Amino acid sequence: MTPDLLLAHGYFLYEDPKELQIMKPYAPLGILYLCSHLQAKGFDVEVFDTTFSSKAALIERLQTGTPSTLGLYANLMTRSNIVELLRIAREAGWRTIVGGPEPGAYAKEYLDAGAEFVVLGEGELTLEELMTAIRSGGLDQIGKIDGLAYLENGELRQTQPRAQIKCLDDQPWPARKMVNIQKYVDTWRTHHGKGSVNFITARGCAYRCQWCSHQVYGNTHRRRDPLLVVDEVEWLLSEYQPDMVWVSDDVFTINHTWLRTYAAEMKRRGLRIPFECISRADRLNEEAMDLLAELGCFRVWIGSESGSQRILDSMQRGVKLDQVQRAVELSKTRGIESGMFLMWGYEGEELEDIEATIKHVSRTQPDIFFTTVSYPIKGTPYYKKIQDDLIQLAPWGTSSDREIKIRGRHSRRYYSFADKLLRSEVALARMREINTSDEQEIGRLAEEVRNARTGLIDAAAEVEA
Repeated sequence: MTPDLLLAHGYFLYEDPKELQIMKPYAPLGILYLCSHLQAKGFDVEVFDTTFSSKAALIERLQTGTPSTLGLYANLMTRSNIVELLRIAREAGWRTIVGGPEPGAYAKEYLDAGAEFVVLGEGELTLEELMTAIRSGGLDQIGKIDGLAYLENGELRQTQPRAQIKCLDDQPWPARKMVNIQKYVDTWRTHHGKGSVNFITARGCAYRCQWCSHQVYGNTHRRRDPLLVVDEVEWLLSEYQPDMVWVSDDVFTINHTWLRTYAAEMKRRGLRIPFECISRADRLNEEAMDLLAELGCFRVWIGSESGSQRILDSMQRGVKLDQVQRAVELSKTRGIESGMFLMWGYEGEELEDIEATIKHVSRTQPDIFFTTVSYPIKGTPYYKKIQDDLIQLAPWGTSSDREIKIRGRHSRRYYSFADKLLRSEVALARMREINTSDEQEIGRLAEEVRNARTGLIDAAAEVEA
């Protein structure tokens, strides 16, 4: 039987060399929420989970199955796959819809690439109305559906913005039975010794960091009832028996009253599961950290981004360096690992800002830290600020925003030296903190620091474009 809608995404784990090294996949909750919503409204929806499949298998499904409507979730990392799938689907006679965090910023490009409709923002209600119109043949009234983009005589048309769902508790849980969740758990367990599942307690982030995309949920934050979240957690633990969970919220600890109620209900039901989450330093005080520890949090990710207060202020991060340092200290005293995200190359960054970041991380000593070179995502204030200096070397459909070059910015080699300097300085500070007597290792790290700093200075005149 041909479904009303086939939902898929463009993430193919086994075809991504980097992801094969990481092997930490999670179920695509976005399309599973869409699926459960539409099924509750009477639509026949099928999910093709590409994570453990192949592009060839999905293409075969599109080319040999009876054409219906295809809905694809796209983000900046899956753009090229989605563009290819849209073309193939249209050639095979499918109606095509695309949504997710990237298409809203590139509606015309996705429509030109083969999408018939682009869902803008939160998808459930828009997709419900669109599927109703498709099923009834009422596409002549398409302009009355909020949250939609389409082409009319080759020109882009965008309808009124879609109002967001007021009460998330009215939405059904993600349709996890439509995919093989156990395979996600087993993949984690095979490669990391612990099986994991994911869930959300909220949608959106109300903060206004200049580089962060808010295409789907805008600058809003809506929370689910904590008792109903515990219902879902209890079911997940019973159904899949994971060893840990990932709370997929943008900022888990925004509302301390909510967190307090959630922790109390988990305790009342005798539920405790190791988990990791993302937060902000300004939303991590002693009480919040105590609650995280009580709940079983083993790692909290803190978006430090930079060790330069000047750069943080330019990002409109809304966080002070001493708050980040305090948050890491609080996590250590409670046995919770701290993870830190850092960003090189933000607009206006100078050598002194890089040195400040190195000093900040060396002093703070998070358990884990990751770095990236900043990239402008279309639709963000950061993108708009520097768009006149952006250079796209590869065709849009085969590249991503991460590959855009910024005229006049330091070269990637420069930032590779910044990375080496950071890691060597942090390791050296850690050695000295534990008062080690391994003078040979200290000497080796000191030499790495000197070489990295020399390389950084020597590469300062190099630009990426």
